[in-house]
Amino acid sequence: MRGRGGFATVWEAIGPEDTRLAFKFMSSQNVSATARELRSLQAIQKLSHPRLLRMRQIWSLPGQIVIGMDLADASLLDLLLLYTDEFSRPIDADKVCLYLFQAAEALDFLNAKRHHFDGGLVAFQHGDIKPNNILLVGDEARLADYGMSTPMITSPTPCPRQGTLEYAAPEIFQGFITETSDQFSLAVTYYLLRTGGFPYPAPPANPPRNYQRKAPDLSLIHLDERPALLRALSPVPQDRFPNCTDLMNQLLKVQHLEVVRDPERGMSVRPTADSQSRSKILRMMEQNKAMAPA
Repeated sequence: MRGRGGFATVWEAIGPEDTRLAFKFMSSQNVSATARELRSLQAIQKLSHPRLLRMRQIWSLPGQIVIGMDLADASLLDLLLLYTDEFSRPIDADKVCLYLFQAAEALDFLNAKRHHFDGGLVAFQHGDIKPNNILLVGDEARLADYGMSTPMITSPTPCPRQGTLEYAAPEIFQGFITETSDQFSLAVTYYLLRTGGFPYPAPPANPPRNYQRKAPDLSLIHLDERPALLRALSPVPQDRFPNCTDLMNQLLKVQHLEVVRDPERGMSVRPTADSQSRSKILRMMEQNKAMAPA
């Protein structure tokens, strides 16, 4: 077994030609709900994007839905625990920005109203963005567990699923999902990976419909990063960024980092030219101080 959650278990198996695969077993007791979930899964299975973990096959068994998918090396939660245990600190900022920028590209693909479902075009909201569902394949991030995404024709859309409450947007507690709900969860994920803590107190296990979060506490993160996070964490969905990539671009900008795409080496993150120049000037100033006569 590779993992267990509240509604599913994941097992590792060997497929044809010694391919390592993951099989996710999800409990599904309601016949009508199972049919609806299968339609959604089958629609999403057809989606193709380099930042989505590929779903290979879907089966309906008595009381369960099984999804066969590619097997990843680890999750961002695994990476955070490694950094915490081995180095006693959160993940390096450049790694967080690289992996979440890649996840943002997958989310913007899902969130765009361009996917065929039930005879029309819809957008999909993932609904459960968290470090556990952003997986690493080599040194690249893949968005996983998107098979239960909510198809959206209008925003907001009624949604009985709440995902993981620690990451959920305020509107989720009222029973709705919006076109920027995933962005809110991505911002919470960023804060956790950068600091090791959450910006909000843990919500109750069964929150009432009128439950409201307090203002986020961003004291563990650098001042320059807070404005972008505050916008993405706005309780008003329309006040957030237009998309997830815009959020990550702003966080990269304030940290003087930029994304580099290389056809051979793939995507990476490096300091911007102005940041390198500033560092060079500071080093020269330190050298001049050291050489100055007493």
